[in-house]
Amino acid sequence: RRVIGADGRSRAYVNGVSASVQTLRELGETLLDVHGQMEYQSLVKRAAQRALLDASGELEFLVAQVASLWRELAQVRAARQAMIDAAKDRAERIDLLRYHLDELRALDLKEKELDALTQERQRLAQGERLARGAVELTTLLREADEVSAEQLLSKAVAQIRGLADIDARLHPVRQLLDESAIALREAIDQLMHYQRDLDADPQRQEWVEQRLAAIESIARKHRTTPDALTALRVQFEGELSQLEHLEASLEEINGRLAIAQERFAERCKDLSAKRRRAARELEQRITALMQTLGMPGGQFKINVQTAALDQAGAHGADDIEFLVSANPGQPPKPLARVASGGELSRISLAIQVAAVQKSAASCLIFDEVDAGVGGGVAQIVGQQLRALGDRAQVLCVTHLPQVASQAHAQVRVSKLTDGKTTRTTLQPLNADERVAEIARMLGGVEITDKAREHAAEMLGLKPLSARKKSGRGSN
Repeated sequence: RRVIGADGRSRAYVNGVSASVQTLRELGETLLDVHGQMEYQSLVKRAAQRALLDASGELEFLVAQVASLWRELAQVRAARQAMIDAAKDRAERIDLLRYHLDELRALDLKEKELDALTQERQRLAQGERLARGAVELTTLLREADEVSAEQLLSKAVAQIRGLADIDARLHPVRQLLDESAIALREAIDQLMHYQRDLDADPQRQEWVEQRLAAIESIARKHRTTPDALTALRVQFEGELSQLEHLEASLEEINGRLAIAQERFAERCKDLSAKRRRAARELEQRITALMQTLGMPGGQFKINVQTAALDQAGAHGADDIEFLVSANPGQPPKPLARVASGGELSRISLAIQVAAVQKSAASCLIFDEVDAGVGGGVAQIVGQQLRALGDRAQVLCVTHLPQVASQAHAQVRVSKLTDGKTTRTTLQPLNADERVAEIARMLGGVEITDKAREHAAEMLGLKPLSARKKSGRGSN
C-alpha cells in the first residue's frame, strides 16, 4: 500500500510496516534483475561493457577500492599543484606578508582590547556628565543640607531595633534594613571613589583616539573589520610559515603522492589481471551460447587494453571493448558495428544470459529479449530461459510461441477498455487454455484444430481429442 504523507513524501506499507518507496526500490534491485529488449543499445557503450564484465567477475568491491584510491590520489595531486602554483610568486608574497605582519605586530592588538578602548572613549567623551551625575547622587545619598537617604535610613534602623526587641516578628524587617544601610554606605563609598577617578585627562583621551584610529586604519587597509585583525594576523603567520618551509612541504607531499600512486597502481594492476581472467571466462560462455542461437562458428571476444598509470581514472586503467564475429571467417568487430539487428539482438541475449548465470538476483525479468529471432532459434532461446528457471524465478514477456511453450507456467496479458478508461488484466492459464493461447500465437485470430495439435505438441501434451478419449481432464 502506497501513501503520500503530509510532508509530501511517498511511503509504502508492507504487512503494516512502513518503508520509503526509495528503500523498497533499493531492496527490489537486490531481488530483481530486469533485461529489456533494447538492452543492446546500452551494451554498445564502453561504460556498460566494463560494468557488465566487472559484475560477471564479481569485481565490484575491487572497483570500489580503486575508485576510493583514485579520489585520494586526485586530492594529493591537487594539493601539490596548489603548492607549485604558490611557489611561482613565492618571493613577492613572502615580502608582502612580512610587511603586513610587521605592521600588525607593531599594532599588537590584544584580545578584547578593542571593546575596552571603545568603552573608554565613550566614557572620556561623556566625562563631564558622568562627574556631575556622581556628585548629585552623592549629595542625595549623604551630603544633602536638610536630609539625606543615609540619615533617613539610619533613623529607620534605630527605630526598628526598638520595635523588634518587643515583637520578634519584626526581626526579618530589621535584618533587611541593616543590610540596606550597609549596602547604601558601600554604594556611597564607591561613588566617591568613582568621582576621584573621573578627573579629566586630556592626554589619555587623545591617546585612546589615536589608538582606535590606528586600528581602524589598518582594518580598512585590509578591507576587514577591526575585530577581525587578530584572526588576520594568525592567517598571515600561517601562510608565511608555509611559504618559508615550502621546500619541506613539497618534499612531504611528494612522499604522500608517491605512496598514493603506488597504492593506486597496485590495485589497478590487480583489477586488470582479474578483468582479463573474467573476460576469458565470459568470452567462453557467450561464444558457447552463440552457437545455439543461430550463429554457428560465431565468436565473442573481450579486449582489455590497459593504459599507463597517468591515464588511469576512477574505474582503473583498463579500456574494455566487446568484439564479435557472427559468422565463421569474419574477424571480430566492435559490438556497435554489428550490421544485423537480429544478430545484435541474439548476441545481446547471449551476453545477458551469460551474465545472469552469475547474478545474485532471485527473480529475473526478460522483456521481449527474443525480438528479432524465430523458428528453431526462438525455441533454443526458450530452452535457455527455462534452464535459468532451475536456479531462479524467471519472468519473460514474449510474443513467440516457441518461447512461451517452454515456460513452467503461462499468464495471458490483455487490455480492456470501455471507451473511457483502459485496464490491463493478467490471467493464469491452465493446460487447455495454454494450448489455445499457443495456438493463437501460432495461427492468428482463427484457431484451427491443426494449430491446436501443433500447440499441444509444443507443450508436450497429447491433443485435446486424445486426452478426452483417455479420460484425462485439463491440469
